[in-house]
Amino acid sequence: MIQIKHKLFLLIMLAVCAIPLALADKSLENKKVIEWGWDEPDPKFMRENIGQMEQMPFDGLVFHINNIQGKSLTREIWGHQRFEMDDFQQALADLKSTKFHRFTERFLRVNVTPGDVDWFDDAAWKVVLNNFGVAARIAKMSGVKGFMFDTEQYGNKLFAYSQLSKGNAKSYSEYQLKIRQRGGEWIQEINHWFPDITILLTYGYRLPQPDSLLHREVLTDFLNGVFDSCSDKTIIVDAWESAYAYKQIEQYKTAYDTIKIKALEWTDSPEKYHKHIRAGFGIMMDYDGRKFHWDANDVAKNYFTPIEFENSVRTALQTSDKYVWIYTEQPRWWTNQKLPKDYIEALMKAHIEK
Repeated sequence: MIQIKHKLFLLIMLAVCAIPLALADKSLENKKVIEWGWDEPDPKFMRENIGQMEQMPFDGLVFHINNIQGKSLTREIWGHQRFEMDDFQQALADLKSTKFHRFTERFLRVNVTPGDVDWFDDAAWKVVLNNFGVAARIAKMSGVKGFMFDTEQYGNKLFAYSQLSKGNAKSYSEYQLKIRQRGGEWIQEINHWFPDITILLTYGYRLPQPDSLLHREVLTDFLNGVFDSCSDKTIIVDAWESAYAYKQIEQYKTAYDTIKIKALEWTDSPEKYHKHIRAGFGIMMDYDGRKFHWDANDVAKNYFTPIEFENSVRTALQTSDKYVWIYTEQPRWWTNQKLPKDYIEALMKAHIEK
């Protein structure tokens, strides 16, 4: 339960933020667009292709790393596989030797997969903490901004109490307390190596609410622990994957209000949430590919025509606190496959040509 002082803080913030979009920077100065999609690169690819990659109108990107045995830190980080720094010396060398110029906003992707660790298993949890410590060290040592923390549960449903409670007698409140503790331990381990990290969340507090179609009850408790314990320099961006299909400014306004104001009612740490949270948005350029069947030749058939894409990116940038990310499946920015030049020009007009 939110304490009395927290309730008072919440009331004050709701009054102060009666017109929340006044807090957003309508200009495009200092706004950043990053790329993420099925063409997600690794350090070797970036080192070998950075010159060509930086021809695209982005400020940065999301990437993954594998160890020397080819195992994915990104996909195996939340499991029983223990990783060590020595496993990533080649990846770290590639990151350090790549001559980045435009791409200042680089984010290492970390997942909640395979998600098969019992929250109450101290020994197994130490492996998860170790792995995130390795990821944080790599990110800090290589000049990366931080993590793209993908909270979508591709493997086990580690935030769904209905799944967690099967076969054991632990109560919902017991899980809440333990998972909040784990959230604090998680961010403390990361901050030990990277105190000024920026963490982008694909989904934040909106996801676990009872009226959400993607209801995951105890993600709230994990995030409460994160905000409880994060360092003063940590920035956490609710990057709002739910904006994938947005075309209207009202959609962005509502999402911004939800991130910056409505979520104050959902967190048990409203003061720290207010201090550390930022609002961002994701746009899926080839949204709803099953229905629209991305067409690289007849762009009028796509969910986002080039002009609609341009307008949506510009609106997202104007509304966000800093970050907008462009997600794609079929179009490949780094290899120029199924990527009509009209979309490259649209992104440039929306972002680069201020």
